Amino acid sequence: MKQQVEVKELKEGKYVLEGDEPCVIKSITKSKPGKHGSAKARIEAIGIFDGQKRSIISSVSAKTYVPIVERKTAQVLSISGDVAQLMDMEDYSTFELSVPEQFKDRVVEGGDITYLTSMGKMKIDLR
Repeated sequence: MKQQVEVKELKEGKYVLEGDEPCVIKSITKSKPGKHGSAKARIEAIGIFDGQKRSIISSVSAKTYVPIVERKTAQVLSISGDVAQLMDMEDYSTFELSVPEQFKDRVVEGGDITYLTSMGKMKIDLR
């Protein structure tokens, strides 16, 4: 799911869609309009799921897509290697996600975790 907004409405810490990858905005720099052109915006963003840095340069009045990112809660049913079987606490559906290395000590069976979902992708996020 995504929605369309103007570039001038974007803010740091919010999300933007670059290609098919949802990204979190780290910084926005806006220039003043010139004699023959419109104001430009330079957006520095990092992909939520792949961690790659991206730069977007666009007119301030142009439209761009913003992904709908949801933060949900799940219970850990079991852990097998680096894969955890989770149950969503709202609709009780079960699914599996890989556990990132930095969260291995915090993901325990029977515990609750938070995860992000956007554009058909999911990721464990314990912040």
